[in-house]
Amino acid sequence: MLEIVILIPLLSGGAAFLLPARPGRANLIAAGLLHLTACIAAVSGFLPAMLPQYFAVTPMGGLVLIITSFLYLMTSIYTVSYMNEIEMHNEPAFNGSMLLFLAAMSMAAIADHIIVLWIAIEATTLTSAPLILLHKSKGALEATWKYVLICSVGIALALLSAFSLILAMSRGGVEVPLTYNCLNGAAASLDPLWLKVSFIFAIVGYGTKMGLAPMHTWLPDAHSEAVSPASALLSGALLNCAFLGVYKTHVLLTSAGIGRFSDHILIVFGLFSILVAGVFILHQNDYKRLLAYSSIENMGIIAFGSGLGGLGAIGAVIHMIHHSLIKSSLFLTSGNILLGYGSKEIKQVKGMIRLLPGTAVAFFSGFTGISGLPPFGLVISELFIILGALRSHHPVAIIIFISGLLLVFSGACRHIIPMTFGSGTSSRDDLLVPDKLPRLLPSYILLAVSVFLTFWMPETIWEMIRQAAALMGGAHA
Repeated sequence: MLEIVILIPLLSGGAAFLLPARPGRANLIAAGLLHLTACIAAVSGFLPAMLPQYFAVTPMGGLVLIITSFLYLMTSIYTVSYMNEIEMHNEPAFNGSMLLFLAAMSMAAIADHIIVLWIAIEATTLTSAPLILLHKSKGALEATWKYVLICSVGIALALLSAFSLILAMSRGGVEVPLTYNCLNGAAASLDPLWLKVSFIFAIVGYGTKMGLAPMHTWLPDAHSEAVSPASALLSGALLNCAFLGVYKTHVLLTSAGIGRFSDHILIVFGLFSILVAGVFILHQNDYKRLLAYSSIENMGIIAFGSGLGGLGAIGAVIHMIHHSLIKSSLFLTSGNILLGYGSKEIKQVKGMIRLLPGTAVAFFSGFTGISGLPPFGLVISELFIILGALRSHHPVAIIIFISGLLLVFSGACRHIIPMTFGSGTSSRDDLLVPDKLPRLLPSYILLAVSVFLTFWMPETIWEMIRQAAALMGGAHA
């Protein structure tokens, strides 16, 4: 049954709270392997839903599900080695929260009912908050409260989006189940005014959790204070789940023939997020916060491409995949930097290529990829988005978009090149923790998968990308 992709991490997570350290770590990886196997079977159509009125595998949801499961597996492998190097206050709670977080994200990926999706996104907040609070420092406490409060306000507005959809059904005389699949079939009969209201609440509500500016203020603090494995999942997987709420509502408006309304809103929020991220990256002094602002920029790129439709929509879906892979790799690598240097301050990290060569290569490769340079996949997605903007006649948007990308790139170069190649007074003897293969391998695998998908996209994945983009107006790309 399809729901097993929720039950595996849910039951494993419950058990993790009771297991001692060594069996608990094995449980993390075993659950990840089992979950990925179940997800592949689900996306391939071998696991029908026991509750089809609540859950279904859609093209976009299937992509998010596979990405989330694969990222979790890589993160769990990294985590086992990472926990050998740090003092974990409550390891069973960490292991349990990681698995419950995976269960909540899996639920969001396959949710088809509008209220079930809302519950799943709210559950991701509750299950991931302990991962931010883990070190129990003043900064972690502040970041956790900020995360919970801001995202709770956002999710409350997202609930108003669901209520607005119900009003759109009532005003249009539509009587169908409250699933996105059924609503898409009846979209032409839904009241257009309340559909527009629903999207406004969705872009503000789910957009808060997605990290779109100006609702992004929780994200840099949370990603910076969370332990690196949690940061990798927060940025690489959670933001995609939040995007599903925006995406599904946008598809409803497109199906109803009023997609231009949501298109324009997505374009504005997308461009604004890119520019805000660029400004903050330029003057950043914490490399984990720098990566967090990069996530805000990339969520903006996804929103911008989604609003363009056509090739832009295809580019947005491709961008989501590659951003998840590369950004998760970067956050895992940042964990190695923190272990080695004992500081998150950019000015304290110099000459990584000399002191931590394995980490340096992975970190700089990730920077190359996240900047949209070959051979990584973001060069393809950003090219598609630019071509989509040209085809849809948005010359001003193209100028702002490219300017924003250059601003982010120049700001990141200012920090990452000295971190990697700069000269420093430290020697290998000054390192707190040296490079180790188990903490390097997951980052390299994630980067390698991005390169692989750049040159050869499996037909099944490409068809899911094409179908997901087609629902946003990308059918005639």
